Amino acid sequence: MADIDLAERLAALQTTMSSIETVLDLPALREQVADLEQQASAPDLWDDQERAQAVTSKLSFAQGEIRKAEALRGRLDDLPVLFELAQEEGDASALADAEVELNAVQAAIDEMEVRTLLSGEYDAREAFVSIRSAAGGVDAADWAAMLLRMYTRYCERHDWPFEVNETSYAEEAGIKSATFHVKAPYAYGTLSVEQGTHRLVRISPFDNQGRRQTSFAEVEVIPVVEQTDHIDIPDDEIRVDVYRSSGPGGQGVNTTDSAVRITHIPTGIVVSCQNERSQIQNRASAMAVLQSKLLEVRRREEQAKIDALKGDTAGSWGNQMRSYVLHPYQMVKDLRTEEETGNTAAVLDGEIDAFVEAGIRWRKQTA
Repeated sequence: MADIDLAERLAALQTTMSSIETVLDLPALREQVADLEQQASAPDLWDDQERAQAVTSKLSFAQGEIRKAEALRGRLDDLPVLFELAQEEGDASALADAEVELNAVQAAIDEMEVRTLLSGEYDAREAFVSIRSAAGGVDAADWAAMLLRMYTRYCERHDWPFEVNETSYAEEAGIKSATFHVKAPYAYGTLSVEQGTHRLVRISPFDNQGRRQTSFAEVEVIPVVEQTDHIDIPDDEIRVDVYRSSGPGGQGVNTTDSAVRITHIPTGIVVSCQNERSQIQNRASAMAVLQSKLLEVRRREEQAKIDALKGDTAGSWGNQMRSYVLHPYQMVKDLRTEEETGNTAAVLDGEIDAFVEAGIRWRKQTA
């Protein structure tokens, strides 16, 4: 690598890293950690388990952000020394190692830069992700189950805790729908770019003639409601039905009418939960999802007013946004960002970081 090119690349990385540190506001983040540590040390913290989990989750996330930023700063500052030593010694192997580290630091800075683009009103929230099978019959139900696995694997890769609130199984294979709660800061801002229609093309495993099938599934991502959101739901606006849980389960499942379905009469929104052991727990979980869905309705109404004022003509998030082709060739392509890969197996195993990052950058550019 030419000295001029190296100097320019290092200077550009220094500029980007300084911008990231400014946006993250590390001094304020350290103050937040100190405050959260004080809250976490309170002897009565776990008297309120929900609050305790929120405090410890925020603390872990803030500490992780500081560690990542400090470690990345250290690696970046070490790069000129690595190259200088390799060049002085004329060691081709050491120079190659330095270039590998430079590329790794570049990738890490690019990833952290994407995180600084999450500045929307609800971006810092946890998220509810819902997946529904659409056109395509049994293949669509199977496709919805494949997407559920893809997103839960993505969460596992990032050490994001999640909890499946509801799963409605299809008769032959796959699922009709599922909703899971991603319990990580910035989960909504990150995953909201995945919202829309996902299209799968493959040889159907359910067609005994081995024909190609196109199927669709819908992904919805909404922010989790916090106490400050004030979404009031009068009792006379909801209908609560209880029923027996269905589908695979273990001890205590399918034996009592513990599953809960709540219908919000004014909007027609229906949510359900069957994964908790008691009817009370299922009702609480279903109400949390309903609160978040109503918050999203309010957010969209407010955004529609803003868009009307500024003449916004951007395409709907609900439109087809990504195509997954498994036959006659292997390709996953995002129709908004043009991001694509031929490694379909990795994508379906949760390696969707490139698509998520490209989506966040695209959203910022088109906002």
